Amino acid sequence: MLYRGFFGLLTLLCLFPMCSMAEQKEATLGWKNLFDGTTLKGWHRIGGAARYHVEKGVVVGTAVPGTQNSFLATKQHYGDFILEFETQIHPLLNSGVQFRSHSRDDFNNGRVHGYQIEIDGSSRSWSGGIYEEGRRGWLYNLNRNPQARQAFRPSEWNHMRIEAVGTSIRTWVNGIPAAHLIDEVASEGYIALQVHSIADDVTEKNLQVRWRNVRIRTDNLSTFLTPEDEAEQISFLNNRLTRRQLNEGWELLWDGKTTAGWKGAKFSNFPEKGWDLSDGVLSVLSSGGGEARNGGDIITTQEFSNFELELDFKFSAGANSGIKYFVDPNLLKGEGSAIGLEFQILDDELHPDAKRGVSGNRTLGSLYDLITATNLSVPASAEKPIKGPGHWNRARIVVRGDHVEHWLNNTLVVNYRRGTQIFRALVAYSKYAKWKNFGEWEKGPILLQDHGDLVSFRSIKIKDFDKLRTQ
Repeated sequence: MLYRGFFGLLTLLCLFPMCSMAEQKEATLGWKNLFDGTTLKGWHRIGGAARYHVEKGVVVGTAVPGTQNSFLATKQHYGDFILEFETQIHPLLNSGVQFRSHSRDDFNNGRVHGYQIEIDGSSRSWSGGIYEEGRRGWLYNLNRNPQARQAFRPSEWNHMRIEAVGTSIRTWVNGIPAAHLIDEVASEGYIALQVHSIADDVTEKNLQVRWRNVRIRTDNLSTFLTPEDEAEQISFLNNRLTRRQLNEGWELLWDGKTTAGWKGAKFSNFPEKGWDLSDGVLSVLSSGGGEARNGGDIITTQEFSNFELELDFKFSAGANSGIKYFVDPNLLKGEGSAIGLEFQILDDELHPDAKRGVSGNRTLGSLYDLITATNLSVPASAEKPIKGPGHWNRARIVVRGDHVEHWLNNTLVVNYRRGTQIFRALVAYSKYAKWKNFGEWEKGPILLQDHGDLVSFRSIKIKDFDKLRTQ
């Protein structure tokens, strides 16, 4: 187990009888048990009709077919805390523990909304990830943390830990670091035990999830927090970098306010029309769907070769746009978008381009006109994790030499190598066949495309691997 703080380590060691009475007292000092071991006093059920009862010091939740998600919630609210519990789940059931959560009549008819640490009995293995129930959905799945995906043991008892302090939320599964989320949407709320809904036709009886040793610490937290670990930090702060991101070499490509660092793809200044900068959002405006016919594409004034790019984007109904890299802005003269490799942004449901090209290679997240985006992180899932029109999605492009990855909402959807025989064959049968050495240029700017539809961007940041090597 990988807790490296003194008190966290002492707590774990004192689960075993080798500890003295004084050591056991030190390890448990300051914790409050959230269950009395025999009753559900201090808790109440919200949402669906799942059954909860106490059995030999264990809270048991039993799924009921045909009802919505059910929650057993504390009557007390908590802000900053350390929460620990043990859980056991049937492999066919899904569950979680809500925190900083609410259910208000003025929000979605009282639906529970807030953060949830996932308890996942399936082969997907996202236990310890962070989901936002009733609002944004997945904030931190475990697709980029294979060690944590192996930590949870279905059908057995598992130890889980949450440290929620300010905007920082960190989780562990059986001592393995799972998630490190930075977010500021909710700062307090109740804790709740979820029993996920199941379909009416489920024949398996007594699908249950169990919890025991549920305890919380709310005072003197700084003494008991675990030192920084290897779990990757994912931030949802708008147009801001965390201290850790700065230390890791991240830079903002857009400052959230001005046009600094950007210009038109085909002229020296930032477009005088067609783009809007307001309220921390950079938007290409609608002009009827014409490609680069209003303000035109914009590109960074810097060029990049090896990098990790991350940004949030939001598309309107029926919209088309893209994020391009290794762009040659001088290659195409006259009308049209500048030429480069493209992370496609598209409303797959409403835009006709989704049905053009070959086998969906013009859909959202695809390497436009070359490679179709599919869920490579969870192959058993047939669907990409798309948040539809009007919702923020996250794009991530990683380039290390010839190896390139497209990530959509923290899911790998495209994985390829530039310059290979396969890559060149794809180019030869695409609209890019006439451009010599397309996609194999050494470097180029980052481009945001004007395709005549309303699409917005924010939190545009980059880690330049070449620059880090020279520092």
